[in-house]
Amino acid sequence: MSKAFTRENDTPPESELDDLDDPAPLPQGFKNYMTPPGFQRMQEELRHLLRVERPKVVEVVSWAAGNGDRSENGDYLYGKKRLREIDRRIRFLNKRLESAVVVNPQDQKNREQVFFGATVTYAREDGSENTITIVGADEVDPDRGHVSWISPIARALLKAREGDLVDVRTPAGMEQVEVLEIRYAG
Repeated sequence: MSKAFTRENDTPPESELDDLDDPAPLPQGFKNYMTPPGFQRMQEELRHLLRVERPKVVEVVSWAAGNGDRSENGDYLYGKKRLREIDRRIRFLNKRLESAVVVNPQDQKNREQVFFGATVTYAREDGSENTITIVGADEVDPDRGHVSWISPIARALLKAREGDLVDVRTPAGMEQVEVLEIRYAG
């Protein structure tokens, strides 16, 4: 086989890399729920990218392009790569914000049940207690205890009340947890 038809490395071409950062689709039939702070954070990130980050990189790329040979110009090559990364993130944020359904947990009327935006403390079978806040898929932060409303633990807890025992599917199998406390911000 001719070397002309093989790549020296296995890195996909840039056009294929552009598709890698498309938003992970939500499961069929699920909405893109978000809390107001999560929606605001994404809007602020988008604004920052559009008004600050992208213009700086465009300026550097324009300057570097004027310096001659672009094939060996590190500022130009890195700048173009960074510009593609920023543009991918902008597309991602735009798609997510367009499909977002903002749900304010403070508007929740039935505070005796677990719904989107609730902070829930539950006891596991081993006696340990965990506290999680149920948020949108784009707001997940395990270090802060924020879990997606479509995660197994959140789906098991939804509509439960304090004192209820619910079954949760875990990688180790089924586990029963007890709802100890339900709180809503505000």
